[in-house]
Amino acid sequence: MSRISPGYNSPKRTARELIGLKILLVGAGLSGAVIGRRLAQAGHDITVIDGRDHIGGNCYTERDRETGVMLHVYGPHIFHTDDEEVWDYVNSFSRFLPYKNRVKTTSQGQVFSLPINLHTINQFYKKTMRPDEARAFIAAIGDHSIEDPQTFEEQALKFVGPDLYEAFFKGYTEKQWGCAPSELPASILKRLPVRFNYDDNYFYHRYQGMPEHGYTPMIEAILDHENIAVRLETWFDRNMADAYDHIFWSGPLDGFFDYRLGRLGYRTLDFERFTADGDYQGCAVMNYGDRDVAHTRITEHKHFAPWETHAATVCYREYARACLPDDIPYYPIRLVEEKAILKAYTERAAQTEGITFVGRLGTYRYLDMDVTIREAMDTASTFLETLQTGAPMPAFVQEIL
Repeated sequence: MSRISPGYNSPKRTARELIGLKILLVGAGLSGAVIGRRLAQAGHDITVIDGRDHIGGNCYTERDRETGVMLHVYGPHIFHTDDEEVWDYVNSFSRFLPYKNRVKTTSQGQVFSLPINLHTINQFYKKTMRPDEARAFIAAIGDHSIEDPQTFEEQALKFVGPDLYEAFFKGYTEKQWGCAPSELPASILKRLPVRFNYDDNYFYHRYQGMPEHGYTPMIEAILDHENIAVRLETWFDRNMADAYDHIFWSGPLDGFFDYRLGRLGYRTLDFERFTADGDYQGCAVMNYGDRDVAHTRITEHKHFAPWETHAATVCYREYARACLPDDIPYYPIRLVEEKAILKAYTERAAQTEGITFVGRLGTYRYLDMDVTIREAMDTASTFLETLQTGAPMPAFVQEIL
C-alpha cells in the first residue's frame, strides 16, 4: 500500500491532536469549497489550491467587459435540485432567483420545444391531439420488437419511434458524443423525459434558480473562512504531500496517477463567442439537432439572468469533440474501454493512503451541481466521523463503478 501523506489514523494521536489537522484540497470548485468549508468550521487548517487563475472550476462566472452580461465562461450551469438541505446551503451563501430552463431546438427547418412534450408532438406531426391521444399515438409508433433496450438508439426507437429519434436525438447525439447512438448505453437517454402535457420546463425538480450575481461570488463566500487559505495558479506537487494530514483530490483521477494505466476518455467543448445588439435568439439555449450543422447549440447568456437588462448580448456556439491531453475535460465517456481503465484506477486508489477522490473528475462521473454539493457534504461528514472512530478514510465515499 502506497502512502502520499503521514496520515491521521495513528494510535499515537490523541483526540486533542485530531483538531487542527492540515488538509489540502486540490481544486477550488464546488467540491473543494464545500469540503473545505465544513472541515474549516470543525477547526482544521485548510489549504485549497487550483492551477487556474480563478476559483469556481467550470462553474466560474464573470461580467463581460463589453456588454455587462454575466457569462458562464465554461458553459451554462443551471441549478436544480430536490434536495432541500442543498438548496438551503447554496442560498445561505447567495440569493438564488427563480429561473426555469426552457430549451428550444432547431431541427429540419423548424423550432421545437424540448424536452419532447405535447406541443412538440402536435407541431411535429401537425396534429391537435389531447394527452391521452398523444400517449396512444407515441406508443403505437414505438418499436415494440425491442423488449430490453441496451443502447441509446434502441431506447429512443422503442419509446418515441424513428421520426422523433431522427429529428431530436440522432444528429445531436452523434455531434455531442462523437459516435453512433448505437454505441452508447441506453441509460443516457433514460434521463430525457417525454411529456404528454405542455410543460416545457426542461427540469422537473422542486427547487430551480440561479445565483443573483453568478456562481463565483457564491463560491467565494463558501471559501471565506479564517481557517481556509486559497492559492491559485498552483499545481499539485507530490512533495507537498508530507506537509498535510490528508488530501482531497478533485482533479482527474487518472491524472493523479500520471496516466500510468492509460487515459480515461472525455468529451470537451470549444466555444465560439459572438456579440449582437438586442436579443439574438429569444431564449437561453437553442439546440441544433441536424447532423449537417457543426455546432450542438447556441447559448445566449443574458437570458440566464432574466432579472437584468442589457442592450447588447453575448452568445456562445458550442462544438463538442474528443478531449486531448491539454484540453479541459467536460463529459466522461464511460464506455466499455473507459470502465476497464476506471476499475484499474479505483483499485490503485484504494491502495493509496491519505487521499480521497471527489467531484466529477475525481470520480469520473457526470454530476449535476446539487449532487456534487451533496457528495461533498457527505464526504466531509465521513471524514469527521473517521476522526472519531479511528477508521481509515476511504479513497471514494461514493460507489463510482
